[in-house]
Amino acid sequence: MQEEIKSTVQTEASDHNSAPELKGLSFDIEARIPGQLGRAGTIHTPHGDIKTPAFMCVGTHGEVRFLSMDDLHSIYAQAMLSNGYHLRNKSYEIAKNGGLAKWSGWNGPTLTDSGGFQVMSLGSGIGKVVSMEREKEVTNAPKKDRLAIVTEDGIHFHDPFTDQDDFIGPKESMDIQNRIGADIHMAFDELTSLADSYEYNVEALARTERWAQISLEEHKKHRDDLGYRQSLYGVLQGGRWEDLRRSTARKLGAMDFDGYGLGGAFLKSDLHNILRWCNEELPEGKPRHLLGLSRPDDILIGSENGADTFDCVAPTREARHGRIYTKYGYINIEKFANSDQLLDEGCDCPVCKAGWTRGQLRDWLKSQDPEDRARYFNLASIHNLRFTLRLTEEIRQAILDGRFEEYKKEFMSNYYGHSPKGAAKPE
Repeated sequence: MQEEIKSTVQTEASDHNSAPELKGLSFDIEARIPGQLGRAGTIHTPHGDIKTPAFMCVGTHGEVRFLSMDDLHSIYAQAMLSNGYHLRNKSYEIAKNGGLAKWSGWNGPTLTDSGGFQVMSLGSGIGKVVSMEREKEVTNAPKKDRLAIVTEDGIHFHDPFTDQDDFIGPKESMDIQNRIGADIHMAFDELTSLADSYEYNVEALARTERWAQISLEEHKKHRDDLGYRQSLYGVLQGGRWEDLRRSTARKLGAMDFDGYGLGGAFLKSDLHNILRWCNEELPEGKPRHLLGLSRPDDILIGSENGADTFDCVAPTREARHGRIYTKYGYINIEKFANSDQLLDEGCDCPVCKAGWTRGQLRDWLKSQDPEDRARYFNLASIHNLRFTLRLTEEIRQAILDGRFEEYKKEFMSNYYGHSPKGAAKPE
């Protein structure tokens, strides 16, 4: 069956190769933050525009957990990020159904990650989230215990979900992503961990740069297969070292990528420097995506230092665990039994506008009824995503109005002024 679908896609590709060249991604810069690298702009894709700075909602498997596509539209989401690793076994089905935007029902701009993070987490044993705060505590798993082994050709790994051995390299990642057919793809890279040495980062970065060239060559072969131009971002690694970051930014910046992904494991305190090192070297006229970060201060730092788009699972994951974002920091919803307060006074999300209270959501979260808990997961996720989306909208408007510094100071004072970690106290 897969061979039949593959043949169909290849036949369609040969038809498209003889057609006029398709128009892909473009980027317009509309305003800049004076004295900084930050800017507001618009990314044009085959499935719509993305006004930047912007947050991309994470729909790992082609859908955001507990949210419908109507829910995403109701909170003014602009784009959805899905994952090539998790969708790789469905990629032929997705291609047959017209690509990710159509197959998922989202019908808007989409991006796929290469899967490099997922195989790194299998290899290092660090888990699903890379720490930005505990450098001394981070250690890699012994090689004998790892589920993934890095080679020059790619990464051999044992998939714990299918219990099968598998392999992904730059060619395989591009084949998967071209079939999935997002508007924007990420080149295949090796993500190192905080426990890796400078010497290993030099080795891994050289490998990532070789894979970037292969990714680019393979991507161009099939970027028009689904009838619209798919675009490719190069991914910058280099850990926390300035010489590696600037060097790879110059190398990848000279290559024919449509934009750039800013990745890697580093300490939170290094974020502004790493972004500055990369973005001072990268071409100004191409968009840059900061991978996997969504804390409000991270988005503000990212926007100030030249990142245009962001993604992270945190808003929905934290919502499911009871952490609700508010203007005055986050709250733990479990502490608000019988509360008639809204989640966040003045919030424009559908949950707050409908009048649902903290006490009601707390009761649904604590309920033993699966339907009540699903209702909580839906409403809490909607609220946290709208909070994050609104933050990027407000940053954009502040840049356009020439008042970014004023906005940043006010937001930080409100959100982080109630406790060192930004947690609002129960009233």
